[in-house]
Amino acid sequence: MFSAFKKSISQISIFHNPSSPPSTKALAMLRAALSSPYPPGTASSSPLNFNLEVIENTPPTADQIRTILSYLPRVRDIDDPHHVAALISSHPSAPSLPDRPHSPEGLVRLAQKSPLALKWPIVVDWTSGRASAGDSESVKDILEYLRKKRDGEVKEEEDYKPKGWFS
Repeated sequence: MFSAFKKSISQISIFHNPSSPPSTKALAMLRAALSSPYPPGTASSSPLNFNLEVIENTPPTADQIRTILSYLPRVRDIDDPHHVAALISSHPSAPSLPDRPHSPEGLVRLAQKSPLALKWPIVVDWTSGRASAGDSESVKDILEYLRKKRDGEVKEEEDYKPKGWFS
């Protein structure tokens, strides 16, 4: 009867560095998906509906990093001490392998000291439990999932539901 109340608007954050071309491209894609028909080139489609938060030149917190790592498709075991490497760039300012941080807290310290050592952008769909780091192409996967959700190709039950007090 009240199933309309269950629908939620996705909350998407982009940790953005304007000096990173992939980050700038990803932000442009997200903004275009909000303001233009999605997918692009299909005039009959409507824009996607999500809340976009742009966090510029600020790395995620250690708690956010833990959550993001659990959302990344290629990081399966977040207890692995090398899992934070998924967010470290190959930029010359990034530390060599033996000097890389092994914890989310260490990654935050590294990103604050040397912002280009972090893979930009980091895009997170907090509602659906999806994330992308370091490239704009995987942002398309997040947008495509939102399109499928909008068009009814993904049932709300299949959507990620975080476990909490009220679940």
